[in-house]
Amino acid sequence: MTHPSLDEMIARMRAAREAGSANEASPEQLQRLRELVRECPAFTPNLLELARLLRLTDEPEVEMEQALEEIQGLLEKAVQASGRSAPALLELAHFIDVFRDSPKLAEALFEESVASALSALEGSWAGLIDFWGMERTKDSLEKALKLSELAERVFPESTSIFNAVQDAREKAAQVGLLPRNEG
Repeated sequence: MTHPSLDEMIARMRAAREAGSANEASPEQLQRLRELVRECPAFTPNLLELARLLRLTDEPEVEMEQALEEIQGLLEKAVQASGRSAPALLELAHFIDVFRDSPKLAEALFEESVASALSALEGSWAGLIDFWGMERTKDSLEKALKLSELAERVFPESTSIFNAVQDAREKAAQVGLLPRNEG
């Protein structure tokens, strides 16, 4: 059996969405999403979608604990498959907090989600400041300087932010947006 391509998986998820509602899944919708999980257990968007729909849907003849075990398993797979991404960690943290009454584990997962999100934000801001600095237009340098102020407050110890900000300030000084002694 060949593994479905990414385009095929996205198309199948779209077809599954169209087979039900965003707020309560139809049996066909759940069946399609579960089939996709069996064929590609690392496709994180599908794992998260199925877990979300299962939380919102009461399936006939499925005991509550059985449903919760399936949801938790899907969320744990999503965390693993996503490389412990912030969105997957956040979903698992909410589930653990609300349905498993495990505050210490939920707190640890929330904290890990925050750390992951902050790391992505730091890298994104440094990249955006660099990008705008490289454009060297008045508008792009003004945007870089404005974001620099926020980035320095949020990440005062960040080397990548510091370097991006310094470079943007030098370029802004070269085009007259800052006095030379601040650049």
